[in-house]
Amino acid sequence: MVQVRVAGVAVDSMGQHVILLKPLSDAPGVGSIVPIWIGAQEATSILVAVENAVTPRPLAHDLMTVMLQQLEAQVTRVEVTRITDGTFFAEITVAHGDQVLIIDARPSDAIALASRVGAAIWVADAVIEEAGMPDILDEDDAEVSVDEFKRFLDEVDPEDFRG
Repeated sequence: MVQVRVAGVAVDSMGQHVILLKPLSDAPGVGSIVPIWIGAQEATSILVAVENAVTPRPLAHDLMTVMLQQLEAQVTRVEVTRITDGTFFAEITVAHGDQVLIIDARPSDAIALASRVGAAIWVADAVIEEAGMPDILDEDDAEVSVDEFKRFLDEVDPEDFRG
């Protein structure tokens, strides 16, 4: 497993939202990025959490956070565990007293929740090997980086990750 951070959320040439996960150990512009296509609502929820934005009404992941707090449970980590036929799978680890619960989840929901509660996000080595792309994002030269990334999104397709 490799610990990652949310490097960003983008929109591909077909208008689909893509979350970009970057290993913490990789410097900007080197290593890999794992793109995961997600729904528009999940993309919004992740961006709200990552940017600490305030919404007029709680989103579903805000409700999950409050419910966990009220139940005195804690999300300790989330993991993107595997890819099967192009579909990513994740698990949320929740601690409640002496119990540790592993809950199956979509990666987008797991990441949105982790982003709210400050839980670590991990990606399985096999997922990075299969779905990782060279990191072309250069945070020092954002203009060039954005152009290169747009070209990348124009050329890549979610079908590229089907076994």
